[in-house]
Amino acid sequence: MTPRVESPVSERTSRRLRVQLRYLVALGTRFRWTLGLAAALFLAVPGLYAWAWVGPAGEQVGYLQGFHHVYFLLFGQPSLPFVDHAGWEALTFLIPPVGLALVVDGGVRFAYLFFARSRGDKEWIAVMAESLKGHVVVCGAGRVGYRVVEQLRALGQEVAVVDKREDAAFVSTLRDLHVPVLVDDLRSPATLERLNVRAASAIVCATDDDLANLNSALDARRLNPRIRVVMRLFDDDLVAKVRDAFQAEALSSSAVAAPAMAVTALDPRVEHSFPVGPHLMVVSRFMVGERLSGLTLSAVRDDHGALALSLRREERDELHPRGSTALQPGDVVVLQASWEDYRRLRAFTGEADAPVSRPH
Repeated sequence: MTPRVESPVSERTSRRLRVQLRYLVALGTRFRWTLGLAAALFLAVPGLYAWAWVGPAGEQVGYLQGFHHVYFLLFGQPSLPFVDHAGWEALTFLIPPVGLALVVDGGVRFAYLFFARSRGDKEWIAVMAESLKGHVVVCGAGRVGYRVVEQLRALGQEVAVVDKREDAAFVSTLRDLHVPVLVDDLRSPATLERLNVRAASAIVCATDDDLANLNSALDARRLNPRIRVVMRLFDDDLVAKVRDAFQAEALSSSAVAAPAMAVTALDPRVEHSFPVGPHLMVVSRFMVGERLSGLTLSAVRDDHGALALSLRREERDELHPRGSTALQPGDVVVLQASWEDYRRLRAFTGEADAPVSRPH
């Protein structure tokens, strides 16, 4: 059975609806006491009148008449006659100030949060973050932070972002994607509190300031000792110290970029490269020719140390193809191998020399 794939439009609509629903849930949580008191005043009290109120002539009222009386009591205009009963009179004098305070407080607070949402204020971000659990906090709305958010959202992960500048490169773009973006001082512990870091599963510190990244990581770990911490650091010496002393995953931009740049300089056919312990692993695309034709993917792995990641044959892409699959001329196979095994495999296929770019 073919899995159903959501179109980009329906996926965006679905995300937008989830954001709206989450906001309503967050507002309901924030106004739970106000809503509870309103329910008691406008639902329970009219029922009390319908159940127990008896007028001067022995008359009784229904629920709707009780609701009518409670509603107009808010404006000092009772619709039921006076009864000589201490309990009912106390209720008559109590409902107007309680109801007025309820309406004014709830209305003013709700209006404030509504307009705070349209402006992206801190209060709205705090309301949104209250509804998040197991989310990832990303510090930095620059290029790295934006790419991290893109990847996390593609993996179905909820994200909240913080940056110290309103004019950061991707603040507006992230807000257009309905991602909560808080503009605040990264060095203030209250900033992470607003993003509900206590309930977050991880924090990615991806600003271009090592000290700000380290400070945010320390604050996050203090507020949530079990949170996973990933830091971007420019100082290579600091990376090892942070890993050992702080038990966090620290990545140096230069260390991450250096292998890719060095290997690409040697062979532009390498699409990705990454270290695994002492080994440099590379990913490259091979067009199957005479030497590879007829070999199974298991033989390519066992004899040449290259693992097949995907296979393209006649406009059809297959991820993780079976080892028993025999390669055919014209196939395009993506292989992962160590740099040494990769070079030997290129030599086996007769492509030992990397192509040289020539200006046109």
